[in-house]
Amino acid sequence: MLERLTKCPLCKSGHFLNSEEIKDFAVSQESFIICNCTKCGLKFTNPRPTEDTIGPYYDFPEYFSHEDKAKNLTQLVYHKVRKYAVSQKVKHLNSLKPSKGKYLDYGCGTGELLTKAKESGWKVKGIEPNEKARNLANSKVDGKVYASIDELPKGSSFEIITLFHVLEHVHSLRKTVKKIINHLNSDGYIIIAVPNPESHDAKKYLEHWAGWDVPRHLYHFNHKSIVSFGEIFDLQLVKQMPMNFDSYYVSLLSEGYINPNQSLVQKYWKAIMSGKKSNSEARKTAGNYSSNIFVFQKK
Repeated sequence: MLERLTKCPLCKSGHFLNSEEIKDFAVSQESFIICNCTKCGLKFTNPRPTEDTIGPYYDFPEYFSHEDKAKNLTQLVYHKVRKYAVSQKVKHLNSLKPSKGKYLDYGCGTGELLTKAKESGWKVKGIEPNEKARNLANSKVDGKVYASIDELPKGSSFEIITLFHVLEHVHSLRKTVKKIINHLNSDGYIIIAVPNPESHDAKKYLEHWAGWDVPRHLYHFNHKSIVSFGEIFDLQLVKQMPMNFDSYYVSLLSEGYINPNQSLVQKYWKAIMSGKKSNSEARKTAGNYSSNIFVFQKK
């Protein structure tokens, strides 16, 4: 079942236009329309599966964030990179709040980041809707992972809340973000990572760009819509950082969508060249990386 939106999910404007038609290469082979809000700049999938019907679109072996073990070469590479990225994320948490404290990872997957943050001295909790991933995470962090934000213990507050490649999946965007902010300490940080549809790799691969990931990605944030996000929720953008590995991974998936029959060596070589070029171009263009991390504080 699909739901059709009559207003922008971010700014509630009714002024938006059809922008792209993108195929779900990963699962359903269905095509979805992406609309562009002329007011805030957000791109969003419309119409889209409802929260109750989107589950089957996540049911494919390449959805690695719900898996704990590598089953092929690409998954092995993904897990190796994720391990390094997790260590970098914990370093960043520690630099923002050297005294540590309470930390919430919204959309924590199988709990790798929570585990490392806990080892570093943080008191951790997580939110993970996927039952399989949540059970794995809970086995690592003593049952501190919940199915939804509504299940958090009353009065819970956090020094840092992260949403790494999660915001684009959340159906009730405004309602959920407001709930998240209510759990943030007055001097706390919200850290958000999202794909960038204006990156070099997005422009290269166009409708084959894996960062669209329809219909699992409901929203597609460029810099304009991120600025709008901060203004709408009264948050101050204090820092922006690149996710350098994403250009390579997204390019790898995109190459597979363009030509599924090319050899693994060809696919990896093209992805490495594409990822390198994307990062190089991003350094020249005000941070238009394949994915970016945005750090916000309450105003």
